[in-house]
Formats: sequence, structure tokens, C-alpha cells
Amino acid sequence: MLTKRIIPCLDIKNGRTVKGIRFENIRDAGDPVDLAAEYARQGADELVFLDITATNEKRKTFAALVRDISRHIDIPFTVGGGISTISDVELLLHEGADKVSVNSAAIKAPELIYELAKRFGSQCITVAIDTKLTAAGWKVFSRAGTIETTWSTLDWAREVTALGAGEILLTSMTNDGTKAGFALDITGEISRLISIPVIASGGAGQMDHFSEVFNEAQADAALAASIFHFGEIQIPILKKYLASQHLPIRI
Repeated sequence: MLTKRIIPCLDIKNGRTVKGIRFENIRDAGDPVDLAAEYARQGADELVFLDITATNEKRKTFAALVRDISRHIDIPFTVGGGISTISDVELLLHEGADKVSVNSAAIKAPELIYELAKRFGSQCITVAIDTKLTAAGWKVFSRAGTIETTWSTLDWAREVTALGAGEILLTSMTNDGTKAGFALDITGEISRLISIPVIASGGAGQMDHFSEVFNEAQADAALAASIFHFGEIQIPILKKYLASQHLPIRI
């Protein structure tokens, strides 16, 4: 059985780590290089770096910051934000990223997923899906969660899998920052629907939320931000707890 992964997320704005609630009310959470190094020291399995305003500000991800972070960590590192071309991916991989995450550009041009997977391999391509529960069910949102698309979340997850994505980073905007727990329903539906790994994101507030998303929703990994950034949960303590719940965890 594959081990379940614990992944801290660095949401970056203006070169600083930030965190909000349901993609709003953003506040500063610290220096990204320092946080990345600390998470690697604590035993995080991977790290995700998301330049959350790159797409809306129509600019590329901070390559220099990616390089600085990669020099301070020894764990897999996924980078997203403003990625829309093969050359964007080439640059970020050159600067030290192990994987890239695409979102809005893939919604606009789904063939991008196929092109990137063919060029770099599916294992290198994560598709981030920002989803919200609406009157019409769970829908996909683009441009940092500001625009509702026509895609249902299940249909889009099925589509990106067929196009060659290596994994899905599923963020529930409905749960994000609430600390009330992950969106077990939509996460579980997608985990059972597709054949690639699903990273659950949005809503972690206590340790049992992680065991719930692994056991009940069958997520392959769980991502969190504020509870790690502000010291509410320490990664080594979380991992020991999950191991005590008989989950396959790398200690």
C-alpha cells in the first residue's frame, strides 16, 4: 500500500506566504524560504508552492523564489501559478521544481494538459481544481476562484485524467480556511472515479480531519496551510497520530 502524503502549501503573494478564508481575507504567514526549510526539516512528504495572483495579474510565477526554495529543501516540490506554456514548465523545472500545477490555463485550453504530459511525463503534471458547492452542485472555478466555469467537478476530473494528468490537487473553496474539515463528499467521489492520485485541500483544522479524508474519502495525500504556518499542528505529531490510526505514513 502506498503511503499517504502530508503536504504543506505555500500560497505566495508579493513574495510572501499568505493565507485566507475561502480565497478571501488574505493575511501574511511568513517568509516562504524559511517555512519551506522548516517543513522539510519536520518531515513533510512534499511541498506545494502556489503563486496565487500570477494568473489574475497576467504574469509568470516567481522563478527566482522557486530557485531559492529548492536550494533549501530535499523533498519533492510542486509549483503553480500563471503556467500556460511548455517554456514556463521548462524554466520552473530548471529552477528546481519537481512538478508543476496547472489550473486556469488548462481550463481555457485543455489540450495543454496533453501537451505537457507528452513533453515532460504525466508524473510531472498536477492539475489543480478549485471547486465550490453551488446550487447546481460542485462546480469548477478558474482565475484563483473568481470565475465559475461550465464544468462540473466530476466531469473535469474525468477529463483531465484522460488528457494525461499525473494527479489532481482538489481544493474545496467551500471548506478552505474554515478548519471544519475537508470536503469528504466530493473528494471521495473523485477518488473513486479516477485512477490517478488525489490531493485533498481545504478545511483542515485538526488531526482527525486528516484521518477522515484518508479513510472515508480515500485521498492519496492531504494538503494544508494555516494550521502548519501558525504552529497549530506540528507535522511530526500529526504523522505519529496517523500512524497510530493504522494509516500508511512515512515517519
